[in-house]
Amino acid sequence: MIPFVDAARGGDHMTVTGSCSRIAVVGYGYWGSKHVRVVSSLRDVAVTVVEADEQRLSEAGAHYPAARLCRSLDEAIDDVDGVVVATPAGSHVAVASAALRAGRHVLVEKPLTTTVADAEMLVDLADRSGVHLMTGHTFEYNPAVWKLREIVRSGALGRILYIDAQRLSLGRYQVDVDVVWDLAPHDISIVSFLLDEMPATTSVWAKRNVGIRHSDVAHLRLDFPRSRTHAFVHVSWLSPRKVRTVTVIGERRMAVYDDISDNERIRIYDIGVDPATVDDGSGAHGLPMTYRTGDITSPYVPFEEPLLVQDGHFVDCIRGDAACRTPGRRGLDVVRVLTAADRSMTTGLPAEVTPALDDATRISAAAS
Repeated sequence: MIPFVDAARGGDHMTVTGSCSRIAVVGYGYWGSKHVRVVSSLRDVAVTVVEADEQRLSEAGAHYPAARLCRSLDEAIDDVDGVVVATPAGSHVAVASAALRAGRHVLVEKPLTTTVADAEMLVDLADRSGVHLMTGHTFEYNPAVWKLREIVRSGALGRILYIDAQRLSLGRYQVDVDVVWDLAPHDISIVSFLLDEMPATTSVWAKRNVGIRHSDVAHLRLDFPRSRTHAFVHVSWLSPRKVRTVTVIGERRMAVYDDISDNERIRIYDIGVDPATVDDGSGAHGLPMTYRTGDITSPYVPFEEPLLVQDGHFVDCIRGDAACRTPGRRGLDVVRVLTAADRSMTTGLPAEVTPALDDATRISAAAS
């Protein structure tokens, strides 16, 4: 298996080598506060919190007295090496482009941007500026997802018939994006990571049940021609239970990744179904099947907080100690899928995902 953690563990903190790195976290909301917590735990890292809201900035100062506090990125940009963008999705391009133009390395929360053109612009700007643009696809830094990828790639499940992903909860309605743009990037990232392939087409059903702006429940179908399989993604802001599962159905075995589980985040089921030969035509009204049942196993997966691994990796990239695993082009790929999903919602028909580069080559390179 590819080594998962780039930074070594030291006590209760992630250790990163080299001199002190200065990181600005822009936005101290739900995800921004998590980034500040994680980055503050990294050794040899100085944190600046950038937040226009006075109450939130005061809260950050109370919780992290060692952090520098700024009301705008302009105040902080000259004194930082890297910028974490944890603002609402619609503002990602403005904040990230300002940091990239200043020659700073940038990590952007998902989705990278809300349009393909903006994502392409950021990727090009990072290339021209000679700095890292990293996408916050946190689950690609999750050891359970890496273990599931290893299981899929080993062939232990047999040919993958389909993948089913569910990301459901009650709430966190967003102002500037719908439930697809808010939640589906995680599962598009996970499934394409497992298969080493981006989908070629997508079909979407979505509905707004509450409010006046955005759909809050959706089902997506993603088609993967090289892998000869499909993935089905169900996302919702309107569910009584919090569900975070990915089920991989193979010809030989099946595997379930449950991110909510405390101790068995991956289960492998040695079960399956085979069609039986019909010798008597009179029995053809009921399709005869052979059911295989066997053991259920749960491989050991050591816990590492994915956000901690991701942000530690970002610092390593800044210092030149690692090659970025989720570069901006990876984020651009996911934005292309989301944009195709929008077209499918508008037309009611499957929509083609326009690829930018060779997908399998890029995803495999990011994972190595």
